[in-house]
Amino acid sequence: MAEPLPRLRRLCLALPETTERLSHGEPAWFVRDKKNFVSYRDHHHDDRVGFWCAAAPGAQAELVAADPVRFFRPPYVGHRGWLGIYLDVPQDWAEIAEIVTDAYRAIAPKTLVNLLDTPPVNHLDKTGG
Repeated sequence: MAEPLPRLRRLCLALPETTERLSHGEPAWFVRDKKNFVSYRDHHHDDRVGFWCAAAPGAQAELVAADPVRFFRPPYVGHRGWLGIYLDVPQDWAEIAEIVTDAYRAIAPKTLVNLLDTPPVNHLDKTGG
């Protein structure tokens, strides 16, 4: 299994105005360097590798009930609806990308969330010049 941290880092840092810094000794990603939306966890109280992230209301309960091998209610932030995802089991990285993007949407201001829904501008005219 490939090292999950570089993959998770790429997903998080691809989102607008996201920064990374250590939080509680582990990598964490923040919107505008203020609001945390994803926190990596390596051996945090349970010798498991995974991450915790913000989630839409009801997502945590739904995903944990559907697949407790891959998802869990994290300590400290689980009561606020945050979702835990194990990365030491096989994961669907396309689904992980959606979960990370949804976590960003739950925390980021609307002006940044709107950037996710706006197609990139092509500055080249039809002749390529």
